[in-house]
Amino acid sequence: MAMASASGSALCFTDASSSRAIRRDFGALCFAPKKTTFGFVYKSLTNLDRLRFLLSSLKLRASNATAVENGKQDGSASDSDKVPTPVVIIDQDSDPDATVVEVTFGDRLGALLDTMNALKNLGLNVVKANVYLDSSGKHNKFAITKADSGRKVEDPELLEAIRLTVINNLLEFHPESSSQLAMGAAFGVLPPTELVDVDIATHISIEDDGPDRSLLYVETADRPGLLVELMKIISDISVAVESGEFDTEGLLAKVKFHVSYRNKALIKPLQQVLANSMKYFLRRPSTDESSF
Repeated sequence: MAMASASGSALCFTDASSSRAIRRDFGALCFAPKKTTFGFVYKSLTNLDRLRFLLSSLKLRASNATAVENGKQDGSASDSDKVPTPVVIIDQDSDPDATVVEVTFGDRLGALLDTMNALKNLGLNVVKANVYLDSSGKHNKFAITKADSGRKVEDPELLEAIRLTVINNLLEFHPESSSQLAMGAAFGVLPPTELVDVDIATHISIEDDGPDRSLLYVETADRPGLLVELMKIISDISVAVESGEFDTEGLLAKVKFHVSYRNKALIKPLQQVLANSMKYFLRRPSTDESSF
């Protein structure tokens, strides 16, 4: 999959209600990418500050706290042992022309029209959508492109905004999901019943995927801004991300990136450098979640 070139467009939010609040309090929120990995260059951690502001503007908090508490007291399906694991997948691999978003929450999801409308407020078009069932539940799957260019999303900040927008809607319309999501600790009604030890949960592996690229697997505790953090770590050692998939599975994030160095697979020493950098930063989070 070809990544964004030097002419890639800037990331700007449309004039939706949340966007107006951002523009009023933060000025024009535009990120102008230059040619580099995944279509964006990272010069500092200031982009994480922008994500913090985006999170606060999205008001990631479920609105039906009373119903959840009542359900918890009467032993309804909101009990944590009955709540399915929410899964949100951001897939850059399966469609060459669009970013594919897939959401699963057992058999509890509806048509996700509100989620699709929220994505449109980010300057995106939903070009196709479908639903299918399997043993894990109902899968809502839709392909999205940037409204201004008709191209798939390649800016990490916008990809993270997509992920957080989907999780925001999940927390709003299914507040019981907060007990199964890492975001529920800060933004949900019920915090997770068990916390993930990031040192234990973090697993990283890198393997060759042909002569021209390598495959990077990362599994770690989820947190806001994680996708952007991972991209910065990779970019800092001049490794390019060609395509990938970012999965939010309950309290965990599972990432698969196709990476290369100067259009070649990563040699063993560089693989080790990348793995060590990932372990260091992921086990010592630079993002202060309490600030959200």
